[in-house]
Amino acid sequence: MAGKSLTVLQLLPALESGGVERGTLELGAGLVRAGHRSLVISAGGQLVSRLTGQGSEHIEWPIGKKSLWTLRLVPRLRRLLRADRVDILHARSRFPAWVAWHAWRGMPEQDRPRFVTTVHGLYSVSRYSAIMTRGEAVIAVSQAARDYVLRNYPKTDATRLHVIERGIDPNVYPFGHRPPDSWLDRWYHEHPFLLERQVLTLPGRITRLKGHLDFLQLLARLVAAGLPVYGLIVGAEDPAHAAYLREVQRSVQRLGLENHVTFTGHRMDMRDIYAVSNLVFSLSAKPESFGRTVREALSLGVPVVGYDHGSVGDTLARVYPQGRVPPGDIGRLEATTRGRWRRPSATSRARAASMRPLMAASTAPGSGEKTRRLTPGGTTAKWSSSAGLTAPR
Repeated sequence: MAGKSLTVLQLLPALESGGVERGTLELGAGLVRAGHRSLVISAGGQLVSRLTGQGSEHIEWPIGKKSLWTLRLVPRLRRLLRADRVDILHARSRFPAWVAWHAWRGMPEQDRPRFVTTVHGLYSVSRYSAIMTRGEAVIAVSQAARDYVLRNYPKTDATRLHVIERGIDPNVYPFGHRPPDSWLDRWYHEHPFLLERQVLTLPGRITRLKGHLDFLQLLARLVAAGLPVYGLIVGAEDPAHAAYLREVQRSVQRLGLENHVTFTGHRMDMRDIYAVSNLVFSLSAKPESFGRTVREALSLGVPVVGYDHGSVGDTLARVYPQGRVPPGDIGRLEATTRGRWRRPSATSRARAASMRPLMAASTAPGSGEKTRRLTPGGTTAKWSSSAGLTAPR
């Protein structure tokens, strides 16, 4: 296929947020830059406009819905593969991979595209998950993912299994990045209470896997010790995990953290949020196949504290070993956190310092700006100037 313009079709459940989704966008953009045609099938989501803006084409099908009805898409997909003369069929998630595999298997061999699967996660071991090992080529996003496949699916042909680690573009995540003044102005207008706090950031969707309850326990210990900390939980709320979100909200209230944590929801400005953070955390309860947020933050020069397992542990061992913590050990997590936070860049601190008089005026009695939304579900709480606390040093 050397020198030929290819048509590549990627399949995933949706394009809302997350590492798989962002990897799909990055691959699509790279294909378009190289002169190829990039197609993506998903149920849609907030990243679709960004995908199409980069030159990829999006086809909206409910291909990730786990029901027998979804299998009706098999003949429809087979027709699309023929009509669009797809050269590479790339499945990035389990149910879409089953649909893709059945469509692909039902074609004459000479008409089939090449079938590729990517193992993005350390899935539960089952016949359902085994579909991710059936690609003609199987991509593992880390050595941890490759080891998982060979350990749990020993019949997998190791010669078809390729480790392609997801990289971080240093032009997008440059070391020492400073957010633009306009962003800093807006950020500190929205979050004036961060001016006098050590900002601890936990990125990731609101699912049990991501370790929010451990993060809240850590915050509670630091607050009880009188340390000027504030937690940012940055990630989309998943309707499928609404019960877990309510559990996290109850923990915020039970631990008395209403004035010490904010849930930002999904954000498109993670680079800038990392840059104004003193520490970034990765506290997944189970080993992850790839820790994108860890690599993004470290690329910027922001210290990361994370549980020492899976790809996160591997990355920290190579790049920032002092940030490793035994999984679930809250005591060690607290001790490591106390010794690791850093100051944001001097220019960011200077910008924040210049805004303190304005923030003081806007939150003075009678200013009409006395409350800030701090927790999900509409809870509001009064904000005070945190007298006696010092800025990060």
